[in-house]
Amino acid sequence: MALSLKARNRARATLLTIGLTLGAVYAGGPAVWMLSNSLKPNGEVFDYPPRLIPETFTIEAYTRIFTSPDKLRFFLNSYVVALSVVALTLMVGILAGYALSRYNFPGKRALSSVIISIQAVPPITLLIPYFGLVVTLQLYDTYLALILTYMVATIPYSILMMTGYFNTLPRELDEAVKVDGGGSFRALWQVLVPVSVPGIIAVGTYTFMVAWNEYLFALTLTKNRDMRTVPVGIQLLMGEHSFEWSEMMAMSVLGCLPVLILFLFFQRQFIGGMADGAVKS
Repeated sequence: MALSLKARNRARATLLTIGLTLGAVYAGGPAVWMLSNSLKPNGEVFDYPPRLIPETFTIEAYTRIFTSPDKLRFFLNSYVVALSVVALTLMVGILAGYALSRYNFPGKRALSSVIISIQAVPPITLLIPYFGLVVTLQLYDTYLALILTYMVATIPYSILMMTGYFNTLPRELDEAVKVDGGGSFRALWQVLVPVSVPGIIAVGTYTFMVAWNEYLFALTLTKNRDMRTVPVGIQLLMGEHSFEWSEMMAMSVLGCLPVLILFLFFQRQFIGGMADGAVKS
């Protein structure tokens, strides 16, 4: 017996709700478990049967982090590196994207192909060459080593996204400025950049996430504890004979907050900018 249209719609909505619920639990479950463990004493983390609600609620792990200059230093290092990478990547991405979008020059297609192909290179294969280059340039264990390294990963994406976004904007916008006697830089900064804010936010958010979360290069290119970033700092909480699980979970929660807040505030611009930038890239 065939189902009526109303029954089919109800069944479809039910299946969709179940699928979304399972997806939310799968994606959000580890984060909830991490938050739960950060609010337990260290000895309660592996109690059996496991409890999502702590038997003994405590914020001692957070207190230890906020009263420890060493651990706060991890966050300061991550902010310095991530914000520097965002600023420099946006500057290069906007200028290069504008040039690729508005001008024809010899080698343009080849240059675009090189930019795209760089993104296909697995970062792990570049680790040893980068280590040797950083040591040779005497940049080992410095902010500059991390900033320059992360920019190699984020600049190709930012150029492609900004080129695609500028392609969606009519050329009449910047040509009107040039008719009034303005140059290319005036057209870019006074006309195109203000209307490209969603694309710029999308690129900036993506760049911040890459630089903030990166672990492997941060571990390899730094040695001094004062230069470590948050992902490496979490790993340093593992002792030789014991692990500070609740403190590791608390630092993980605090490490997730900047990216989470950034995404919550700019999710509309991030999704819109990603879609617009991908249209003609």
